[in-house]
Amino acid sequence: MPVEFLGIAATNDASETTPRSGAAFDRDYTLRLARAHEDHGWDRVLFAYGSGSPDPAPAAAYIASRLDRLQLLLAHRPNVSYPTFAAKTFATLDQISEGRLTVHFITGGNDHEQGREGDTLGKDERYARTREYIRIVKKIWTTHEPFDHEGDHYRFHDFVSDVFPVQQPRPNVSFGGSSPAAYAAGGAEADIYCLWGEPLERTAEQIEAVKAAARAAGRTEAPRIQVAFRPIIAPTEELAWEKAHRTVGVIRTRKDRGDLVSKRHNAQAQPENSGSQRLIAIAEAGERYDRALWTPTAAATGGAGNSNALVGTPETVARALLDYYDLGVDILSARGYDLLGDAIDFGRHVIPIVREEVAKRDAERAARGPQVVLATAVNG
Repeated sequence: MPVEFLGIAATNDASETTPRSGAAFDRDYTLRLARAHEDHGWDRVLFAYGSGSPDPAPAAAYIASRLDRLQLLLAHRPNVSYPTFAAKTFATLDQISEGRLTVHFITGGNDHEQGREGDTLGKDERYARTREYIRIVKKIWTTHEPFDHEGDHYRFHDFVSDVFPVQQPRPNVSFGGSSPAAYAAGGAEADIYCLWGEPLERTAEQIEAVKAAARAAGRTEAPRIQVAFRPIIAPTEELAWEKAHRTVGVIRTRKDRGDLVSKRHNAQAQPENSGSQRLIAIAEAGERYDRALWTPTAAATGGAGNSNALVGTPETVARALLDYYDLGVDILSARGYDLLGDAIDFGRHVIPIVREEVAKRDAERAARGPQVVLATAVNG
């Protein structure tokens, strides 16, 4: 199966190791970073969402109007707008980008962060709301006749949009989470299910949970799987590990002096969301897993989002990513700590290795396909 690479479309140069040097929305940097991804083999970039951050939708439109190939993953929280409004926004952006949009729906795993924009629902209620929201957006994208909706969270009458996506029947829907409620909602509604990088065994368990949720929802095809990492690469293994320890040292130093290295958990001792709790538990159980997975970066940030690293030479990190590909992961998300420089280095030195090896594996799989089908039929 084809493999895709997702990077980050940050609107400024801040990271866990680097204080922001300019405005929250730096037009020049935003374009430079996106262009670096397009020029170095990445398929798509994520426009993330935060309660006080620049609005990702116009930022995505800005990039779409200036770059021709890079695909857009727009993060969206259902609590910030009505689904009728959001569906039109997404369709308009798909028109601007000529069909390059995917929408990532965020339910929200932190009550404090949700409350900053007036969201007072509990976690399970938020997942139910997100599921209803996604269904409404999908229907608006694909329905040309007015319709009514009477749901638990949304009610409207006689609505029909006059703007529709370029992509037919609709853009893809992306979703993430590591709780049973998340698996149920995403397994039912998502085209792409997003996970944070965990050891291979645990990732395989999560993939099976997503597939089971999709079957329970009556789907015949499960969502595609995306997994996210923080790659730390260097020309030699020794240099890569020196860089990794230096990176964690900088994060810890910034935290010790009171710098805000992550907005996600608001300095809470224990995160509320299951994904971050899983990352912390994995870090407490060990620092190194499998071929190259390293957990101190997650531990240093309190399991804040995509925070487990893959450490090594480009060849080592590429082989580690291929291990996840062999599990059924076909979208690989990566973000370094020097956003611009690491995007270029990863694109130059890691992506080509993975693509070449995936092409070889796919060719081998296709060549032995008839024998595999026959053996399955005989043994079944």
